[in-house]
Amino acid sequence: MSGYFHRLKPKDFKLKSSYEEIKNSNIVDWPISYEDLEPYYTKVESIVGVSGYAKKHPFLEPRSTPDFPYSATDEHVVSSWLDKACERLSFNALPTPRAILSRDEKDRRGCEYAGYCGSYGCASGAKSSAREALINRAIKTGNCTVLADSFVKRLNSNAEEVTDIEYIDKENKSHFVQAKIYVLAAQAIESSRLLLNSKNEFFKNGLANNSNQVGKNLLFSAGGVGEGAFYYEDFSPEEAQELTVIGPFVNRSLQDWYELDEGKKKGATIDFLFEHNNAVARATQAMSRGDLVWGDTLRKKVLHDFKKRRIFTFEIFADWTPHNNCFVSLDDEVKDKWGMPVAKVRIGAHPYDIEVGNEIAKHAEKVLEEMGAREVSSSISPYPPQNLQAGGCSFGDNAKESVLDKNCKTHELNNLYVTDGSFMPTGGSVPFTWTIYANSFRVADAIIKDLQG
Repeated sequence: MSGYFHRLKPKDFKLKSSYEEIKNSNIVDWPISYEDLEPYYTKVESIVGVSGYAKKHPFLEPRSTPDFPYSATDEHVVSSWLDKACERLSFNALPTPRAILSRDEKDRRGCEYAGYCGSYGCASGAKSSAREALINRAIKTGNCTVLADSFVKRLNSNAEEVTDIEYIDKENKSHFVQAKIYVLAAQAIESSRLLLNSKNEFFKNGLANNSNQVGKNLLFSAGGVGEGAFYYEDFSPEEAQELTVIGPFVNRSLQDWYELDEGKKKGATIDFLFEHNNAVARATQAMSRGDLVWGDTLRKKVLHDFKKRRIFTFEIFADWTPHNNCFVSLDDEVKDKWGMPVAKVRIGAHPYDIEVGNEIAKHAEKVLEEMGAREVSSSISPYPPQNLQAGGCSFGDNAKESVLDKNCKTHELNNLYVTDGSFMPTGGSVPFTWTIYANSFRVADAIIKDLQG
């Protein structure tokens, strides 16, 4: 997790009624509004920890607080270069909010700028993962027990409610647990898989699935990536030296094209960053660029990439259009080591998503070229990143067309909630993480009321 934390915008909750129709899509409006979720976005900023500063710009979503509770993380000098390039291009460079603490806070240390955020854990605890921000603190209350190395095999139910869960411990022993309320949050694919594997006489197609909507309309993040090379020889000695600094963040995004075609279509967000600092990853990237080489030629190519230039990159986050060709089902033949059918994932990208990604990439490439980068390129692919998953158990008011009600309780079982990204019927043109956090806090309030009632 690189910690990009962008809120959805008000129109993201009403895609169907806000934008032109997309053929062969299953776009719907959400059963809640931005105003319903805004207090919880704010709550996440303080409790989970989001750093940044709220710069006023034409695309800023409404906020109930003037700024973030944590000041922005330290910024690399290239951030100012990007600002100037965008100013010349009449683009609006925005500060990127990050789920990374910029200072020490209670039982967590602030960022130490090791430069290994993406794809790695965080030694200081500054990165606002659920473990660091929530689970460790929950355990300290004495009211939370974590059963690690356990596999939930099945949810059992009668016609109206979950009666117990069966899990297998690390010694391969089976156990059963009963509760008043059950909350499923195994990430979109595995949550759908568990429900589908929990079929019984009351739910022959899978638990809470008499609507046949479990696993349907799976979402990822559409878009792609791009890069350009800053050759040290193209800059002054002082600037070249500044380019080599590792640790501080670029902290810049663009949302000028969050809407396209005069507001008729949804666009995307662009986030900027340097190539990852891991030496093996950098060497692998050097090997993959251009023709296949080996031996002394390969050695010289890797040295060239390490000593002569630094790669600057961008990531594009666009809506993944929900449609019938992207879903989770169960494999008829392959089973895991506990004898349960594994998830079979159909990843079908809608052609519209590729079209949007290619259009946004042109703008991102312009920024890199304006900054002085060479060898600028982009890759917009129908194959999505695996870490951003949503959908599969969408919420809605119609029980025949959705799995969950507006508070993420299953329509068909009165004590089962699903609180990972599964609830999302559309994903927005940003990473999902902040919205999943915010919705989880919202649903937690609903669960408390349920228990009290």
